Amino acid sequence: MRTIALTGLLMTALPGAALAHGGETHGAGAIWTFDPWVVGPLLAVGVPYLRGAWALRRRTTSGRPARAWSAVAFGLGWFTLAGALLSPLHWLGEHLFTFHMIEHEIVMAVAAPLLVAARPIGTMLWSLPRRARVAAGRVLRRRGVVSAWNWLSSGANATVLHGIAIWAWHAPLLFDAAVTSVAMHRLQHLSFLVTALLFWWSVFYRSNPGLAAWHLFVTMMHTSILGALMALAPKVLYQAQTATALQWGLTPLQDQQLAGLIMWIPAGTVYAGAAMALTAIWIRKSGELRRRSDAIGAL
Repeated sequence: MRTIALTGLLMTALPGAALAHGGETHGAGAIWTFDPWVVGPLLAVGVPYLRGAWALRRRTTSGRPARAWSAVAFGLGWFTLAGALLSPLHWLGEHLFTFHMIEHEIVMAVAAPLLVAARPIGTMLWSLPRRARVAAGRVLRRRGVVSAWNWLSSGANATVLHGIAIWAWHAPLLFDAAVTSVAMHRLQHLSFLVTALLFWWSVFYRSNPGLAAWHLFVTMMHTSILGALMALAPKVLYQAQTATALQWGLTPLQDQQLAGLIMWIPAGTVYAGAAMALTAIWIRKSGELRRRSDAIGAL
C-alpha cells in the first residue's frame, strides 16, 4: 500500500494537461483518455505486481488459493481505477458534474477497497532483484516509516484524513479550481485515492470489526450529509463544473442535484453495506467468545 501511495505522487510531479478538465483537448465524442501521467503510475504499480505474482508462483505452491484471491482483488481494483481515470467516464466527467461524481466515488468506494484487500506490497517486492528487495524491506521496516504508517492508517486518523479530503475538495472554491487547474485536479484525485487507501486499510486491518463498522458509519453519515447539501441547495454552488450542463439537456442546478444524490445514496450504500457486514462479523465473534467463556466457566 505504501508503494501505491508513493507512485500516486507521480501524478502531481510534472506539469501537463492530463487531468484538469479545462486543460484537455478532446473531440466531440466520448473517448478514452490515454494520459501518460495516469497510465504511468498505473503501470508502475501493475507491472511489478504481475512480475511479483509470477515470481511467487514459480517459487512456491503453498498459499496459492490466498494469492489467487488477492490477485483477483488487485486486478479488479486496478482495472476499476484505470477505467475511472481513462475511460469515456472521465471524458463525460469533464462536461457533467454527475459523471465527475461517479468517477470520484468509483475511485474512493470501489477501486480503493479492492486494492487494499489485495495487500499487494509483498507481491510487488518480489518483482525486485534479491538485493533490492532486501533493501526495500529494510526501508519499510525502519522505525520512522513504521511509526508514520501506523499513525496515518490508524482507524481514527485515517477516517478524519479521508473526511477532510472529501469535505475540503467539495468546497465550491476548491472544486471549481480543480476543474480549471491541471495541478489542482491532480492533487484532488491524489488526495481522494491516497486517503481512501488509508481509510480502507484501517477498516480491514487496523480496527476490530465493531470499531471498523463505526468508522464506516461515520463516513457514510458525513458523506451523505455533504451529498444532501449539494442535492438540496437552492442555487448552483459549482459554477465552473456545471458550466456546460445545458449542452447535455440539464440545467446547472439539476446537474449539481444529481451529483449530490449520487454521493448521498449509492455511495452511502457502499459504506452502509460494509458497515453492516462488519457488524455481523463483530456480533458473531462476540457470540463465539461468550460461548467459549461460558464453557470454560462450566468446567
